[in-house]
Amino acid sequence: MDKIAFGMTFFTLFFSILPSDRDFLCTFASNSTFTHTPMIKIKDKQFEPFIHHEQIAERVAALADKLNADYKGKNPILIAILNGAFIFAADLVRRLNFDHEIQFAKFSSYEGMDTTGKVQELIGLSIDIKNRDVIIVEDIIDTGTTMFNLLPKLKEHGVKSVEIAVLLMKPGKLKVPLDVKYCAMTIPNEFIVGYGLDYDGIGRNYKSIYVVKED
Repeated sequence: MDKIAFGMTFFTLFFSILPSDRDFLCTFASNSTFTHTPMIKIKDKQFEPFIHHEQIAERVAALADKLNADYKGKNPILIAILNGAFIFAADLVRRLNFDHEIQFAKFSSYEGMDTTGKVQELIGLSIDIKNRDVIIVEDIIDTGTTMFNLLPKLKEHGVKSVEIAVLLMKPGKLKVPLDVKYCAMTIPNEFIVGYGLDYDGIGRNYKSIYVVKED
């Protein structure tokens, strides 16, 4: 099965299990806008072009439009998850037209190309979030472990509401139940770099997203 067919299979499955009362933004990511773009090499891996920076910008804008409509007149706190979400968060907040504050929290669930399954809080919040609307800004959700562990921590602080805004989801790799209201794109079970995502700390600086080329 090729990558596009593989991704569409999980894309269809993903939408079949989502709550029907949610207005989701997720669309399947495509590499059709890439032409004559060379591969990149990071350490021992080759990566092929996958999501063009123009498509990323379009999806971030669409997600911001939805947030602008839903949070008009409110003053939520955005919690950006470091390190991967810093570029996505920066692009997103520049498109928001409602008052908001932004904080950062750092969790670790990756070593190399695999998730460790062990999520540890490395940087805590420095602001009182009790009775506040909270939006978690994440670059990618695959197993869902990070988000699953973060949500109870926020609820312990007595938040008024909490939603997740994510750039990318891997629905075929989810291991825990998550209610994601704001999702820009879904992708198949591939390892990617660029636009804040890394391979062993390298590759965050690429403005487009690349997928690992299997041997």
